[in-house]
Parts: sequence; structure tokens; C-alpha cells
Amino acid sequence: MITLDQVRSFVAVAEELHFGRAAERLQMTQPPLSRQIQKLEKAIGAQLLERDNRRVALTGAGAAFLGEAYRLLNLVEGAGDLARRVDAGSAGVVRLGFTAVSAISILGPLLRRLTAALPDVEVLLSERVTLAQVDGIRRGELDVGLARPPFDTSLLASTVILREPLMAVVPASHPLASADAPLTPADFAGQAVIGYHPQQSRYFHELTVRFLANAHPRVEQRVHQVLTAMLLVAAERGLALAPASAASLGVEGVVFKRLDHAGGDSRFDVDPERPVELHAIWSREAVSPVVRRVLDIVTQVAE
Repeated sequence: MITLDQVRSFVAVAEELHFGRAAERLQMTQPPLSRQIQKLEKAIGAQLLERDNRRVALTGAGAAFLGEAYRLLNLVEGAGDLARRVDAGSAGVVRLGFTAVSAISILGPLLRRLTAALPDVEVLLSERVTLAQVDGIRRGELDVGLARPPFDTSLLASTVILREPLMAVVPASHPLASADAPLTPADFAGQAVIGYHPQQSRYFHELTVRFLANAHPRVEQRVHQVLTAMLLVAAERGLALAPASAASLGVEGVVFKRLDHAGGDSRFDVDPERPVELHAIWSREAVSPVVRRVLDIVTQVAE
């Protein structure tokens, strides 16, 4: 069996072409160095060095083996370096879940920051609604999610990375599109509204229901995605509520209007002007060093 010590001994002798200098370089005496070369030649089944009292030279087999020896040692060194970087969190793979709307506001800046700060970390993206992200983390399919509350805080740790306004999305031809003042729940009374699915889009469903609790609108459609709601608004199928960042989608035929939360049954006790929250979530169990480094970057982007 070939050992790394044998390979390193051979490389030293092949470069020095002198057993004495090679032994000094390896900080050993000549007899054990000669034994290492003999064991290597026996393991390979070929003579690698021609030596006599006056000189040492590589054989043809030795010259061929030298190139492979360099590659082997570089591979071992590279593997060790990779292991050290993974242990330090500067290399590895992180599986990141995100919602479609979170991609609008924070995914781009986050990925750019990760590429700059951790170029050897591979980020595998997976678009999933919050429930699917939570399930993915529980099953070990995801490391970090960009998700909406609520979620099981006994299983998941989290930090808020974005707060933004909730706004009304109105057809450009609708009378409310030209309103000067922020819209109140009363402005939605009797209006057709595009709602959100109570399970698949629970967060925006609850935001909509709570804001419009006393307005008695006509909820004629329930959708899973904010973009779908906006497209239906553009088709003049009703009004909708959406996070302010959704305006950057550039859907034609819609107008974003500010909301006045004072008249609604609001959950916005902490920050009524920026009630829409996006959280980074991860398992409360031990996380790898690379996941911890990515979470540090996520926090920096949020700040």
C-alpha cells in the first residue's frame, strides 16, 4: 500500500536528486528515507530512481510518477483546506427556501452579499410557501427559510429581516385610484376584493381579513400568490391588498394606494405603517458553521 509519507519522500528526492539534501529537507536521516523509497518502489512494482554513489536520477517510470505524485499531494492539501473552510463556515452548501414575494424585496440583495462574502458557499434555492418551508426544515430538506409568520417557535428560531407597508392594489380605471387620502376599510365596503387562500396563503389572508373586518367587501376570488392577485386586479376583477414591494413587479393597469389602518380591526399594534413582516427561519437544533455564517449575512442585509 502506498502511503503519503512515501510519496512525500519520493517528491523530495526527485526534486533534490540527492538523498542527503532530501533527508535534511524532510528533517529525517538518510536510512529511513531510503527505506521509504524502497517500500514505494515495491508497492508500485517499478524502479523510480537510479542511484549510485555519485548521482541520483529519475527513471522514465519515476518521471511519470512524479507528475501523479504532485497531483495526489495537491488533492490531499486541497481536501484539507476545504475541510478547514467548511469547519469555519466559509465553504459548503446551504439550502435556502423563499416565498415568491420575498424574492422581490430581499432575495437579490441577499444573494449578492452571500456571493461577495462567501464565494465558496453554494446556495441551493427552493421556492416554497411558508408551510412547505417549515416542513422542509423539519424534514432536513432546507437549512434556512425566508417565510411569513406564524410558525411553530418551539421548533424554529427566527429573526425579522424585513418590515414593509401593506397597500391597496386598485385597477387604474377605478375611482379609488385617484383618491388623495389613504384608503380606509370603509372604502372597501361593497367592493369586489381578491382574497387569499386561508391555508396556502394564510399570512396575507389574515392581513386582508383583519384590515377589512368591518368593511363587508365581496370576496369573489381567493388566490395563492400576490402576483396572481395583482393580475386579477389589472383585469378589473376586484381590489386587493399586497406588500409595498410588490409594486416593483411592474404589473400594468394597477395603482398602489396607501392604507389608513386606524379604522380596521388591525393586528398592527407594533408598527402600523409597516405591518408586513418577513422572517428568516431555521431549526432550533444545532446548525452547521456554514448555515451560521449565512444567517449572519442575512442579519446584515436586514440591518
